Formats: sequence, C-alpha cells, structure tokens
Amino acid sequence: MMPPEEESPDGDRDGGLVLLHGPKSGSARKQGCDPFAQTQRSKLQHRRARINQQINKEMRMRAGAENLFRATSNHKVKETVALELSYVNSNLQLLKEELEELNSSMDVYQNDSESISVPMIPLGLKETKELDLLVPLKDFISEHYGEEGVLFEKEIKEFMELRQAMRTPSRNEAGLELLMEYYNQLYFLDSRFFPPTKTLGVFFHWYDSLTGVPSHQRALAFEKGSVLFNLGALHTQIGARQDRASLPGLNQAIDAFQKAAGAFNYLKENFSNAPSLDMSAASLTMLVRLMVAQVQECVFEKMTLLRAQNDFLARLQLAQEAARVEDVYSLVHQTMNQPHVKDYVPFSWTTMVQVKSEHFKALSHYFAAIALCDCPAPSDAELLEQEKAFLQFHVTMPEGPSLRVLLQDPEERRKLGKAHLKKAIMKHEEAMRIHGLCKILRKMDILQEVLSFAHKRSLSKYSEIDHEEDFFETGEAPDIHPKTHQKPEIKSPNFSQVKVTDLFHRLGPLSVFSAKNKWYPARRVHLMRGENGFGFTLRGDSPVLIAGVIPGGCAAEAGLKEGDYIISVNGKDCKWSKHAEVVQLLKSTGKEGVDIGVITLQGSECSKAVDRKAAVTSSGSGMPKSNKENSRKSLMNSKSASTLLVWSKKSKRSKKSTYSGVPFTAVGDNEAMY
Repeated sequence: MMPPEEESPDGDRDGGLVLLHGPKSGSARKQGCDPFAQTQRSKLQHRRARINQQINKEMRMRAGAENLFRATSNHKVKETVALELSYVNSNLQLLKEELEELNSSMDVYQNDSESISVPMIPLGLKETKELDLLVPLKDFISEHYGEEGVLFEKEIKEFMELRQAMRTPSRNEAGLELLMEYYNQLYFLDSRFFPPTKTLGVFFHWYDSLTGVPSHQRALAFEKGSVLFNLGALHTQIGARQDRASLPGLNQAIDAFQKAAGAFNYLKENFSNAPSLDMSAASLTMLVRLMVAQVQECVFEKMTLLRAQNDFLARLQLAQEAARVEDVYSLVHQTMNQPHVKDYVPFSWTTMVQVKSEHFKALSHYFAAIALCDCPAPSDAELLEQEKAFLQFHVTMPEGPSLRVLLQDPEERRKLGKAHLKKAIMKHEEAMRIHGLCKILRKMDILQEVLSFAHKRSLSKYSEIDHEEDFFETGEAPDIHPKTHQKPEIKSPNFSQVKVTDLFHRLGPLSVFSAKNKWYPARRVHLMRGENGFGFTLRGDSPVLIAGVIPGGCAAEAGLKEGDYIISVNGKDCKWSKHAEVVQLLKSTGKEGVDIGVITLQGSECSKAVDRKAAVTSSGSGMPKSNKENSRKSLMNSKSASTLLVWSKKSKRSKKSTYSGVPFTAVGDNEAMY
C-alpha cells in the first residue's frame, strides 16, 4: 500500500495525495455518513447491531456460568448453573438464527427497478464499539513527544469523530471515500502512537459480520483489517443495488463486485491470524470467489443486452457464457462446503449459490437449443465459421452424424436441440427443488419468478419442437464448454484515491517525530555569533540537521552536537521549516544572539534515522507500500502469534519519495556553514 504523503501543513502537493483541510474534510464526512437515515438497509444494520450486543451479553453470561460450574463442588449449585447454561445456550442459538436471517435479507439491498433480475448476495457491515482515545493519546503525547497533550485535544477529537462517522457509511461513493479516509489516517496513527515495544493500552472491538461474535485486540492491524472488510462489504451492497437491466447499471455492478473481490483478496494476502471467522483465510477465499462469480453473472447479463438474439454464433456465445457462470458458482458452492466454512456461512447463501449453479446450467442448454432450432441452416459462406465455433462448443462431441451434416440438416439440429432442452428442463426443475428447501429463499418472490419464467420458457420451446411422430429416443446432450469474453478482474483498493493529511502534523515530520524514535529532552541553547559565525554546518529540511560542529567554535562551546535537529529558533517552531527558512532566521539575529531549540535522537537511532532519510531521498524510493503491519510489534508477536494480525512480507517500495527532507549525507549543495 502506498502510504499517505507526509506534507508540510503550509502547502499542498501536486502529485500523490493532496491534503484535505478541516472544512472540506468535515463536509466530506457529512456526505459519506448518515447515522440517522431510516432506510431499509440502515434499519437492518441497526437490528444487526442490537443482536450483536445481545450476543455479546449472553456470551459473557455463559463464560461466567462456565467458570462457576468448574469452580464449585456443590452439587446443587452445579445443577442450577447447568440449568442456567442451558437457558443461555438456547438464547444464543435463537439470536444467531435471527442474525442469520438478517444476513440472508438480500432483497433489502437490491435495486428498486421493476425489471426482473436474479438477486445478488451482499454482505452486512462489521459493527464496532465506540472508542475513547482522548486520554491514551494525550498521555502518549506528553510522555513520548514532551508536548502538552491538552494542546492536541482538537486533533484527537477530530480523529474520534472520523472513526464515529465511518461506523455508518452511506451506500455510495462518499461512503467508500469515508472508509478510505479513515483507513489512511490509521497509517499516521500507527506511525505516531504505536511504538515497537509496547501497546497504547486500548482495545479495538469488532463484531463478526455473519455470527455477531465479538472479538478484540490491541493491535491496530485488527482495526485496519476490519475497515478493509467493511470497504469490501460496502462495495457488495453498491453492486447489489444497481439496475442490471441497463448497460450502465451492469457496468457499475461489475466494477463494484470486482472492487469487493479486490478488498477481500487484499485482506487475505496482507493480514493473518484474524480473531474473527469472517476475516479468516478460508472465509475470505470464499468471499473472493463469490464476488468473482457475481461479476461473471453480470457479464452474462451484459452479453444478453449486447448480442443479437437471432444470430447463431451469438447464441452459442450466450450458452458458453452461461456455462461459465455455472462453472464459477459450482466452485463457490464447493468452497462453502469446506470444513472451516460450512458451519459458518448462512444456509440461504449456500442454497442460493447452488440454485444459481443449476439455473445457469439450464440456461446454457436452453441457448444451445435455441441456436440449433431457431436459426436457419448456414449458407456455404457461413458454414466454415459455424463449424469452427461448434467444434469448440461441447465438452465432448455429440453422437450422430458428422458436424457438417449436423449443421446443415434441420432435422438433426432439431434432435440435438431437443436433447439440450430436455437437459435444460431437468436443471430448471432441480434449481426449483433446491430453492424450495430454504425457507428464507422461498420468501423471495423475485427469485421464484425468475426460476419459474425460465422453466416455463424451456417447457414451451420443448412443446414447440416436439413432434407426435418422433419415435426416436432423445439422447443425452453433452455439456457445454464454458467460455467468457470478459474475464473478471480483481481490483485491489486504490488507497491513493482518497487524499488525506496527518491530523497530528504539528508533532513534526514523521522521519524524526514518530513512535519508533526516541530522543533526549529538548534543549534550549543560546548562541552568540563569533568572528567565524556560529560554528556549525546545516543540512536538510523539515527538520534542519546540524551536520557538523567546528571544534572550539561557538556552537561547540554551547553544547550543540553533530546530529542534533533544530526544532525552534527564537521561540518559532521550526520542525517543518525548510533549510532556507532556518538560515534566514539565523541571519536575522543581532548582537544579542539567538536561542535555538534542539533535540538529539537516543543511541544508534540517530545515525539510523539520518541514514534512512538519506537513502529515501537519494534513491527516491519513499516509504514502504505495506509497512509490514505489526513487524514493529515483535514483542507482542512473540508472546502470542495467534492473537495478532500480521502484515504479509510481500511488501514493495513505492517509486516516489514521501519525505520532504533533504538528508545531509546525500546533497552536498545544500550544505552551508554558519
């Protein structure tokens, strides 16, 4: 991931991420979040949040009862506790069934168009508890940065408001941008307040999207992963609401489901050891495949709009597209039946996927039959092209005459078409049978209508081509070779799309003022200009570095050292000041001298920070894209790998430098002695 750019608060950059200032950011959040909107979807989400809280309460009661049962030796107490446990487990089961029914409410997320479309499967958002960071961040600022924590209350409250807003994102582009903005701010929060050897002391609480089971971790990676999950879930809701009867609606649905697949895939590849099942590798694999299948379904619908229905080759292509949809849904169904996923995924989802698999297999045979029965025999000019297409159409060649005879003989075409229709009708009936097994799906009138319409259409066509004098036994139609003309693309999140600035930029540039660096208390030094100036060499920007100190000079006598950073000149904050600005402040001093505030990084961190800053600017490589989440939490990781999310090691370096500082080891032209 390309981290958000670090930038001086005084100006914006043309490339990369542009800064969002207060008013603009606030208005964007108002557009991207609407906690009071009483839409069907928001009511559903509120009910889900209420059930999550009830599940959490029942689980705490169960844990307490189990502890008492193990601790007591009194037989009567054990009987009473066992009865209470039975009651609590019964309540939990009812709550989980109610939550499963909510997660199966696909119709709420569909569009309001009058057109008939097969419903898509969306995901509900993960819920989270409110988080009060005011005291922990103020304490950390005072302890680590040596600043008055109370002076940063505005920034802390702004971050907390952003977190509160992202809990209820609107189902549109503004809601997606809100989640992205918060995710990008977490990069800065991580760098500023999460040192490698200790935690901030706060827990991030999130509920499982499907089961409602609560999980919590101190690791900020859990917060990041949960926000990424919600980004993918919101894409699924946006995709499901599109009007797929129109080409623009289909293109938007395809884009949304591809981005959802990208978010879940990115989460799977970059996070591990998730504490909740919805973020486990098995669940995310299933979700990626489900989104890809829904993209493939939209591609088929797009083909039905674009292709001429009376063309032989177009109908063969539709049959192969439908076979491809059946193929990917079969894979999703297999994934949903794996041991770690089977008991977790709602039964309605598994049934819906199986219904779609059978439905699209039926459609593939229907369109094959239509191509054979409704299209005229090819002319000599068309024969070669149709023969070539038909040669790759079936998985195995149909029994009977040669391909050329088959295509030119109307009776042979009718026989094979009848076999395809027979198989289509069988698959339609199987889809309707499976659909009838699920109580939740039976309530979805639109799905019933789609299945019934397709079944009646195939029956009608079969009756039309069936002749009373047919004495031959209808053969078994071979399966159709799946093929698509638009392969789904898994689109990873584009984090640079949403432009943010570090809310805590007043603490100073991240190259120096970060949680991983430590420095000695700031020193205030009074310098008088000597005959040869102040006696030090300056290099770099934001903050300016004392690259060298002349022995016996004014600076050396005052206690300045090589590697010190200038943070103020005569009381003016210079953490973000450019080299020329600091030089100008020094030159403007008179006979009374100048007060300079400096800090010294502790131990070997000084040379490391300087070398790192030099390497960044000289190579132009910038910050790491994925920052190896929690690699800096090695202490926590060694204690309990199972409770920590960890970044993948597949990190790359970005091509653009994100630091504005110029290192003294890299740029000789910027050196000057004063």
